[in-house]
Amino acid sequence: MSQTLQLGPLSLPYSLLLILAAVLLANLCAKLLARRGQPDVEPQLFRLLLIALLGARLAFVWQFRQSYLAHPLDMLDIRDGGWDAQAGAIAAWAGALVYARRQPALRKPLLSCLGLASAVWVAGSIILAATAPALAPMPQLQLQSLAPASQSPGWVDLQSFQGKPTVINLWASWCPPCRREMPVLQKAQQEQRDVNIVFLNQGESAEVVQGFLQAQQLQLQHVLIDPKGQAGTAFKQRALPTTLFFDAQGRLQFSRVGELSHASLSEKLSRLRAASAP
Repeated sequence: MSQTLQLGPLSLPYSLLLILAAVLLANLCAKLLARRGQPDVEPQLFRLLLIALLGARLAFVWQFRQSYLAHPLDMLDIRDGGWDAQAGAIAAWAGALVYARRQPALRKPLLSCLGLASAVWVAGSIILAATAPALAPMPQLQLQSLAPASQSPGWVDLQSFQGKPTVINLWASWCPPCRREMPVLQKAQQEQRDVNIVFLNQGESAEVVQGFLQAQQLQLQHVLIDPKGQAGTAFKQRALPTTLFFDAQGRLQFSRVGELSHASLSEKLSRLRAASAP
């Protein structure tokens, strides 16, 4: 099963949909219990949601504080996917226990609804893990390489990157989040020599890509051109940007739909190295 739900150009991760379902069920639980004479705990559930989000973000920021200290504004950019779900759940339960202690009348409905949401989230996470696709191999695709001006362009087989952990970024010059994350990936490519970072443009010509890189003053290696979007079809990914993380054996370990920050990329590279270890 794919990790995302495709709705036209919109791509929604199932993990996000699972959290939304848990939140909606918790609120539905609160409404039903209120109709049966229990105290209305919807306001408290909303506050617990905020506490969970704050706890999840702060835990991730603390874990990758060195990256965030080097780029402080990234702490505020929650689009990078930097969340610690377990820390968020712990924060929500801690807040609920405080509410239950201070307002005993809220204990039963609040803990019941939060328990329902937690059960849905845990069960859904187990199902998603159990139905996750097998580690897909890197497809055999011949793609044009954007060579420096002093060289003639050549063709590269994606499978030639096997042997080292490989990150493949699907992007386009018209895509705002793609443009924003380019400096992050460029820096990683320059510093993380044990990982291949491949920039695989989707749907644009070599001239357009070359003009974009020059205008943005980007110095990138492993820039591949895919004007027909063959890679997007092979990877079953239409959303941009999408970043795919392959282990040294060329097996897809996980992916990220959306923008990356220095910290969220560091977290995923750490996971990728662990998956590639013998």
